[in-house]
Amino acid sequence: MKSSAAKIQITGLDDLFGGIPAQVAADQIQELSLRELHPFKEHPFHVADDEKMREMAESVAQYGVLVPGIVRPRPEGGYEIIAGHRRSRASELAGKETMPVIVRDMDDDEATIIMVDSNLQREKILPSEKAFAYRMKLEAMKRKAGRPSKENSTPVGQNLLGQTSVAILADNSPDSKSQIQRYIRLTHLLPPLLQMVDENKLVLRPAVELSYLTQEEQGLLLEVMSSREIVPTLEQAQQLKLGVSPRHRH
Repeated sequence: MKSSAAKIQITGLDDLFGGIPAQVAADQIQELSLRELHPFKEHPFHVADDEKMREMAESVAQYGVLVPGIVRPRPEGGYEIIAGHRRSRASELAGKETMPVIVRDMDDDEATIIMVDSNLQREKILPSEKAFAYRMKLEAMKRKAGRPSKENSTPVGQNLLGQTSVAILADNSPDSKSQIQRYIRLTHLLPPLLQMVDENKLVLRPAVELSYLTQEEQGLLLEVMSSREIVPTLEQAQQLKLGVSPRHRH
């Protein structure tokens, strides 16, 4: 599907995007209908209609979208947003019908890496967003490197998800290797527990220990936490983890 809008050749977008690969930034900008733009599959970052979004919508209404999004064509038609989900929503709220984007063909892994990198620059990111984003990017990096994902049994901080891959990921991320591994462990939590982490009701380190419990055990723990109005400390979470049969550990 082609846009009827004129294409504008631009240069120097690498500096403008701050980390977007030069080969992507050197492409052309098009004005595409918002109806043609679709969210990234399993996009881990929330697009909330909060005060920040209202401010962005006001800015878009007054000045337009200053930094183009990045999209790729979908086999079924339209375009998948790689970077620019918040800009797309702000454009909708501002009453816009189109948004400037860079259209580029890329495979799933390349798209995932760019999607995560573009969102990690945001000022405020929830732990759950980082958790699934880091996991998605790490899996994409492993596939691109030709190394299939493997089940890991070593503790957090000791090569949990492949030392080389995590180290490379940490080099290009705001968090350390160990912290990234902790965030990824959160993806094993039941949604209610993960929400407690997002709401600062459950601290990160105890949450990581609880992630080693089976879903059934986490469910039972949630019932106890709710009925007694308690939250496990790090020491208590570690004791719960040690009480789990080794065959249940990841």
